[in-house]
Amino acid sequence: MNVLTKYRHVFLVGLQSNLVYRWNFLIRGFFSLARLAVVFILWGAAYAGLTQIGGYSIGQTFTYFTALIALQFIIGAFNEDYQIGEEIRNGLINQFLLKPINYYVYRFTVFLAARAVSGVLVFVPLLAIYPLLRSHLTFPGEPWRLLLLGPALVFAALIQFTIAYCFGLLAFWFLEIQGFVILSFAAETLLSGQIFPLDLLPPALFHAAQFLPFYYMMYFPAGILTGRIDFSTAAHGFIFQAAWVVVLAVLAQFLWRSGLRKHTAVGG
Repeated sequence: MNVLTKYRHVFLVGLQSNLVYRWNFLIRGFFSLARLAVVFILWGAAYAGLTQIGGYSIGQTFTYFTALIALQFIIGAFNEDYQIGEEIRNGLINQFLLKPINYYVYRFTVFLAARAVSGVLVFVPLLAIYPLLRSHLTFPGEPWRLLLLGPALVFAALIQFTIAYCFGLLAFWFLEIQGFVILSFAAETLLSGQIFPLDLLPPALFHAAQFLPFYYMMYFPAGILTGRIDFSTAAHGFIFQAAWVVVLAVLAQFLWRSGLRKHTAVGG
């Protein structure tokens, strides 16, 4: 109970801190509509004269990208890697080394607080344009999809955060981690289905992508929600998703312990 109380306070402080920047999240949400408009224009052109691409109608594709916008604000890791890197570089991390606080859990709690704010605010612009979107969206009706969406989002959030956490910890070895972060962002954007649905890849490449953690960050929960993934594929996908959570957690712990051995406690 003491542990829960401790991190509950961290969550509340993080929530208050992020509410200060609520307009930033809201403006970012409205700017995401511009990206959604571009997606609709490009895919509308791609579907010109066609009823299906890759076995999916234009409505199903629009639904996928609309869901993706919402998921990015609910579970996406925006700048956690930069924040962790800055705390290490500036010595602010020293305060956590002498306190009974698990730094990974602390940062994940702050991440949850930020996503709670951005996740709520993203629905403001989406609701504002819903009358325009309604005729283009096609969600499947199977109730099991909503039941599986919750754990899929939790695992996806853990994977995204832990990858960002690991890249942030590279600041123990490098003064500047921006290059690594940009590389990670490029890989995540391409391989998590944010540019195009991964099931449009050639079968061999799509099968290979299913073994990578990026597949389970955005495409997997979006696929469950929008009908691109059936029940059998979802059940098998949870095994890989959970496995990647464990693997990345072990890697994060290894980097943390190795980094502390190199860390010089100056400042903070």
